[in-house]
Amino acid sequence: MFHLLSAHFGPQDWWPAETELEVIIGAVLTQNTNWTNVEKAISNLKDKGLVSLDRLVSLPTGDLAKEIRPAGYYNIKAKRLKNLIHFIADRYDGDLAGFLNEETERLREGLLSVNGVGPETADSIILYAANRPLFVVDTYTHRILNRHGMAGEETSYHELQEIFMDHLPEDAPFFNEFHALLVQTGKNYCRKAPLCSDCPLSRWESQDNINHLKG
Repeated sequence: MFHLLSAHFGPQDWWPAETELEVIIGAVLTQNTNWTNVEKAISNLKDKGLVSLDRLVSLPTGDLAKEIRPAGYYNIKAKRLKNLIHFIADRYDGDLAGFLNEETERLREGLLSVNGVGPETADSIILYAANRPLFVVDTYTHRILNRHGMAGEETSYHELQEIFMDHLPEDAPFFNEFHALLVQTGKNYCRKAPLCSDCPLSRWESQDNINHLKG
C-alpha cells in the first residue's frame, strides 16, 4: 500500500508547520475542516504574533475565536485550544519542550484528559510535534480500510490503529508520510462517491492486504 501511494503522490512533507506549537495549534483547528481554512486561521495568528504559548495563555477566548474564524466552529475551537494551552501552561509551567518530552503513554493520557482533545488530535500532536511513532487514524483511513475489507463500519479507533502498529516497523517519519498519503488518497479518490478505477490502490485488491501495508 505505502509504496503504491508513494509512487503515485510523491513526498508529502507533512505536517506543514514552522514550530511544534504551530503543529499543536493546527491539530486542534483542523478538526472538521480542510487544511486550507486552517492555514488562513494560523496566518491570522502569525500576523498578530500570537503563535506563542504566553500570548495564547493571556489572550481572551473571544479574541482568539475572532482570529481563528476561517477554521470554522471558531467559538468551540477557541475554547478547545485554550483548554490545551492552559494544560501545558499549568501542568508543565509553560515548558513546551518538557511537555513534548514526556513519556509517550503519559503524554497521550494527559492530552486525552483535555476537554476537546480526542484520539486523532492527541496522536497527531504526538506524531507530528513530539516525533513519536504512533500511527494517526482518521476518517479517510477508516474508509480506505473498510473498502478493502480490512475493517468494519464499527471498527474502533484503537483497533484501526493496531492494524498499522502491529504490522509496520515503529518509525515516526514513516508513519508521518504514510498517514499523509492516506489523507491524499481519501481526498482525491476514496471519497464518499469513490473513484475506484483511477485510485492508485486499485492494483492492491488481490493481495493479502494486511501483510502488504508497506508494499
